[in-house]
Amino acid sequence: MEIVWFKRDLRVHDHAPLAAACASGRSVLPLYIVEPELWAQPDASGRQFAFLVESLTDLDRSLAARSGRLVVRVGDAVQILHDLHAAHGISGIHAHQETGNLWSFARDKAVRRWARGAGVPMHEAQQHGVWRALNNRNGWAARWEAMMREPRLLAPQAINMADVASETLPEAAALGLAPDPCPGRQRGGRRAGLALLRSFLSERGRPYRAAMSAPDSGADHCSRLSPHLALGALSMREVLHAAAAARLRWKDAGDTRFTGSIDSFISRLHWHCHFIQKLEDAPWLEQHCLHPAYAALPAHDAARLAAWVEGRTGWPFVDACMRSLAATGWLNFRMRAMVMAVASYHLRLDWRHSGAAVARLFTDYEPGIHWPQVQMQSGTTGTNIPRIYNPVKQGHDQDPDGDFIRRWLPELAHLPTPFVHEPWMAPDDMAARPAYPAPLVDHEQAARDAKAAITAIRRDPAHGGPARAIVAKHGSRRAGLPDTTRRRKTATVNNQGQLDL
Repeated sequence: MEIVWFKRDLRVHDHAPLAAACASGRSVLPLYIVEPELWAQPDASGRQFAFLVESLTDLDRSLAARSGRLVVRVGDAVQILHDLHAAHGISGIHAHQETGNLWSFARDKAVRRWARGAGVPMHEAQQHGVWRALNNRNGWAARWEAMMREPRLLAPQAINMADVASETLPEAAALGLAPDPCPGRQRGGRRAGLALLRSFLSERGRPYRAAMSAPDSGADHCSRLSPHLALGALSMREVLHAAAAARLRWKDAGDTRFTGSIDSFISRLHWHCHFIQKLEDAPWLEQHCLHPAYAALPAHDAARLAAWVEGRTGWPFVDACMRSLAATGWLNFRMRAMVMAVASYHLRLDWRHSGAAVARLFTDYEPGIHWPQVQMQSGTTGTNIPRIYNPVKQGHDQDPDGDFIRRWLPELAHLPTPFVHEPWMAPDDMAARPAYPAPLVDHEQAARDAKAAITAIRRDPAHGGPARAIVAKHGSRRAGLPDTTRRRKTATVNNQGQLDL
């Protein structure tokens, strides 16, 4: 019996482990393991589990169309595989490599140890442009392009299904997940992902390049594929192939606006894997600063953390973004960067706590993008130019009429536009007090203090050596650029690396 261990690759199309198992000639067990310990981690949430259940249901439907079905087991992966081997005999395990959180990294190592000890061959296929045991990024972009140009694998026509019983998917509460209402959450499943891909490449994506930076327009004109890519309902390769084909169609039609937007979208597919590669190369990033000199900067303040998460900082645009995220499970990337920077720079919160808090709010939580970005926006990488957003200016820039603020902060809806961004400036007869709080700190002074603290660290002569090593290991490479230009360009692009999928 060949096991196909589904993790974050919930599809039958362009799925190398499933294709290899079906080609073996043996019976195949499509297996998903619900791991209670994974869902007990601080980055897990009920909204993520609900999206997962919908995606698993859709996967089971796809398997059933091929005479198969998804077998679900609940518990520890090593124990479940041990029991299946004892009862049925496992001739091989097929899975995709996963770059998950630190817990899943340890789990995968434990499974590989068990498989070696049990004499069970374990075949792990590369899912997208992320490579194991990579020493540096030389040639990474070319390898990414080569892999993505390969033909997509067809789904098997039929599955020789193993006769193994399935368990029922547990309820979120049975996994210890707290109630997590998210009325605007996206629906899971491959069919939902394909519908989004089609609508983005046929119409929604035309203003993408201009619309991605603002939370309102971004919600409509970004692809919104990120949760489907995070759980692998769609493969990166098939999305890239579809985008390239659409670009040719719009080029032939003379629609330069659409082709420009698709070019921007394709560049973000590159950045998707670029950031995941960072976590693959340094799986401890969710717990330790990339550059060790910044370890003493953060501090934990439970009251400030709660105010930030709940949208009660006193900065209307920040609070509107956080309340929108809580209700929808999604936020455009520029605003993700801003709210994280506000937490780390202005509020001096420990990025580990704030990072886990927003991870729980993201339906599209992708650890490989999330934790490198959390550190980048918190100024702990030692290589990127610190980007300290002005939370008031961002509101004026991205929500000039205040409509987004009024939607998510109804207590400010009565204020005219000049004051909706800065309610503390409103005359007493317009004031929202006490319905809306005063700012937690003076954002301008807080920004100066944060910049001074980071500057002092960067001026230390001991800072340079680790920073150069980080660039050598994790920095992007661009063909044709001399090393000095490449480093300068990397700092700029990484700092602005939009991942609005």
